[in-house]
Amino acid sequence: MKQNLLNITNLHVTAGGKDILNGIDLKINKGEIHVIMGPNGSGKTTTANAILNNPMYEKTEGSIIFDGEDITSSKTDEIARKGVFMSFQLPEEIPGITVTNFLKYAKSKQTNEPVKIFSFKNELKKYMEELNMNPNNMERSLNVGFSGGEKKKNEILQMLVLNPKLAILDETDSGLDVDAINTVSKGIQMFKNENNAVLIITHNTKILKNLTVDYVHILVDGKIVKTGSQELAKEIEENGYSKYKN
Repeated sequence: MKQNLLNITNLHVTAGGKDILNGIDLKINKGEIHVIMGPNGSGKTTTANAILNNPMYEKTEGSIIFDGEDITSSKTDEIARKGVFMSFQLPEEIPGITVTNFLKYAKSKQTNEPVKIFSFKNELKKYMEELNMNPNNMERSLNVGFSGGEKKKNEILQMLVLNPKLAILDETDSGLDVDAINTVSKGIQMFKNENNAVLIITHNTKILKNLTVDYVHILVDGKIVKTGSQELAKEIEENGYSKYKN
């Protein structure tokens, strides 16, 4: 029997005085890959931000239980340390902080232990080779001057290094060509095991073609209106969301 990792119950969220999520229920077990799809403005990114308790979003009702703990009101950094990772649609550029130093600092904060730099760099090089990344990027400022594809690969690199319990990938495939999408999919395959889980938020079914997905959820107007297998994503690709908007 699979062990529950994330349990969202009757979640209502507002932002800027506007209701965005209107009673979401979502259960993710360890060892699973879930996908949230939906039209623009349906609340997909809000769901991700609500899990990490982004202060720009206010929860007005409901609860979020992660790995047996209630994190509904926990601080974002506390949630991250408990094992939740989120990649961003538009990764930030941080001048003066190298990729290596950023990840070294993040890893030490996560584990509360010093990082051995030589073995850590070897680990980075191994992952970067697998992701077809230029190893010279290790010493470049984080995302500064990186192409869109390089930034998204860098997000996947962070996921592999930090090895969270739950990885939330918010439109990580957005704007990528076929080769870059395949690399992102490969990174997810490298990460995924029976003790963690992945939540993919996407408009594009291409990222799913090399993955075995357990559940696809259709989000419309702040509610999950349909849950199904990977076949549901294919239906959306062919027919769009029109039948679910009413």
